[in-house]
Amino acid sequence: MKKKTVRAAFIKSLPVCAGYVVLGIGFGVPLAKVGYGLLWAFAMSLTMYAGSMQYVAVNLLAGGASLITTAITTLLVQARHLFYGISMIDKYKDAGWKKLYLAFSLTDETYSLLCDGKYPEYADKHLYCFLVSLFNQCYWIFGCVIGNIIGTNVPFNSKGIEFAMTALFVTVFVEQWKSAKQHLPAIIGVASTAVCLVIFGKENFLIPSMAVVTVLLFAVRKKLESSEPPAQTEVDENE
Repeated sequence: MKKKTVRAAFIKSLPVCAGYVVLGIGFGVPLAKVGYGLLWAFAMSLTMYAGSMQYVAVNLLAGGASLITTAITTLLVQARHLFYGISMIDKYKDAGWKKLYLAFSLTDETYSLLCDGKYPEYADKHLYCFLVSLFNQCYWIFGCVIGNIIGTNVPFNSKGIEFAMTALFVTVFVEQWKSAKQHLPAIIGVASTAVCLVIFGKENFLIPSMAVVTVLLFAVRKKLESSEPPAQTEVDENE
């Protein structure tokens, strides 16, 4: 059963693989250009695992930013993860020793894969979520390390590389829209984000939009729960 769980988790994580490897390379290259080598790329990806914040950290390291500046910047850039964590409290409630890593590794993309609550019927759901999270971080570490090697040895133009994750999110959104019977949460998310984008601008809309989405979802929670079908499980194709 554990082998089947590993296989299922690996397959689930594959949509993230290409995006993380490409974006990891996009981080490793500029990190090398400002003078930080392979060990830095590996250590930051292992301990920070912060995606966009790692990109920001390149400029902070190059500019000699203070610890206070770095801490405040990190809080602002990564504040959206507070909302992800709140929504996953019930799902990770009984995860035991896995819970700390599940919380640490809850990136945007991992959240997109796991928030639907679907998992193989034969699997321990917490082990399954743990493995999906672990595979995703391995992809990210690999990309960052490879990027640092390339940046040290090969001229590399990373312009436009960030679009890979935009494409991934669009794909995940379409897939979840097609598979979901209840579209109200998606409509709330898209509408709230669009309104906040107009009001606050592209530099400041993310946190306000997450706050609005959270409030509205809490407001319609009972309606969503009453219309929600029983939890689904993924069917093993080999059975």
